[in-house]
Amino acid sequence: MRTMPGTSAPRRGMVRNVLHLGLGQVATTVLTILSSAAIARTLGASDFGLLYLLTSIATFAYVVIDWGHGPYIIREVARNPVRAGELLGSAIVLRTLMACAASVIAAASTWLLGYDRQTCLLAGAFILTWLPMYLGLSFGWVFRGRERMDRDAQLNVVQKLAALGIVIVCVVLGGRVAALVLSQAIAGLITCALGVAMYRSLGLSPIRTTMATARELLRDGAAMLAMSLAVAVEPYFNANILYKMASPAVVGWYGAAWNIAGTLVAPAMIVGATMYPRLSSTASDAAAFKRAVRSSFRPLFLVAVVGAVGTYLFADVAVGLIYGARKFGPAADNLRAFSVVLLFMYIDLFFSHAILAVGKAGRLASCKVGVVVVTLTLEFFLVPFFESRYGNGGLGVMSAMAVGELMMTISAMWLVREAIDQYMIADVGRGLCSGAVTVLLIQRLSSSTPFLTIPLCIALFFGVSAAIGLVNRSDIDQLLAGFRQRSSTAVEPAGDFDPSYR
Repeated sequence: MRTMPGTSAPRRGMVRNVLHLGLGQVATTVLTILSSAAIARTLGASDFGLLYLLTSIATFAYVVIDWGHGPYIIREVARNPVRAGELLGSAIVLRTLMACAASVIAAASTWLLGYDRQTCLLAGAFILTWLPMYLGLSFGWVFRGRERMDRDAQLNVVQKLAALGIVIVCVVLGGRVAALVLSQAIAGLITCALGVAMYRSLGLSPIRTTMATARELLRDGAAMLAMSLAVAVEPYFNANILYKMASPAVVGWYGAAWNIAGTLVAPAMIVGATMYPRLSSTASDAAAFKRAVRSSFRPLFLVAVVGAVGTYLFADVAVGLIYGARKFGPAADNLRAFSVVLLFMYIDLFFSHAILAVGKAGRLASCKVGVVVVTLTLEFFLVPFFESRYGNGGLGVMSAMAVGELMMTISAMWLVREAIDQYMIADVGRGLCSGAVTVLLIQRLSSSTPFLTIPLCIALFFGVSAAIGLVNRSDIDQLLAGFRQRSSTAVEPAGDFDPSYR
């Protein structure tokens, strides 16, 4: 039987998908760190703080521009692959129009906040120069919906590689913040061209725009936008609160720590992105949905605890290696404080994907709004306290975030409580115990060489986890079996979407 364009449904193994996204994330993380290090060491803490502010403004703007299209398109393509072309084409047009409007609004809003003319112009320009990149990365939504995580990973790696090359050229030529902002458009055009080529190579349905689909995206994406907006508003306000209540150097320290923190959260995003299409397709089957949640929670929580332990113990090593201890040494304190936030954030992000899959985005957004209000209120008190007492207001932001993420974790687990059982709760207890034992033992070691201490820390954690039953032989067998899986192609008949597709 001949496979119709856009209707083939390759079912790739879960471990294989995680592997593709994981390797892609490793590559993009390395490229991001190299790019960030080159920029930070050239600009210094103050100008790097300005760049972090501009990035925060543009990131927040693109949350609105996205309008929740990402999760919505992934979910709809997973359920009905033949709609990929019309969903993607309509989203691209909407993104372009909204980006142009957001550029003007960003410039005007920064002027109203009292920033100088250069900052206002750069804020608007940053949004426009990011547009080609975001249009290119939009193709990744379809790739994820079709469980082609390899294509999504390749697209992201090329974008980061192009951005790094352009950054190096700018730095060598003596470019400052304005040049770095404008150079993003070139990397974006490369990403966009590759996205089109990849899409065509998969034989998916032609890209087109329809008014009906555009209205659908605006209407049905609104609930997911509410959640995305609630998540994005916090870092936007964090940057502005710090910029107004602390010195530019403090903002630079916080920005450096946050750049490293973003890479530490990546594994949670990988598992969530890998699971999301399957959670969406099994959301109507309570038993299958619960199995999907349970099968991926324990490995994610293991990584969460390892990440939190490593962040707490080796924050100085990471900051010194990437940014240099002389200019960015205090950023290590911010990163160390983030270790608690990281642990809660992993659980929060995981269950948030599950909540989106079952269609409770509105309720999740309501919880997030309440948490953001509490967090920002705390920051108005904690930032000046830590700024005056320790000379680092960024610690106030991290402390407020820890409280907020704990509240959000509890809320997210409550919204999807039907999928949580006693075994998952027991795994949480064993994981925390393994982490605490690892921290205590590593701190007693006299060795100060991170090349020995870091591998020892990881080995010690998994050794303790195996001893208390958190990691067992069946986990290893399942992992090895996942690597041996071969993807199969289900051929669907031409015409309407086959409802038996899972």
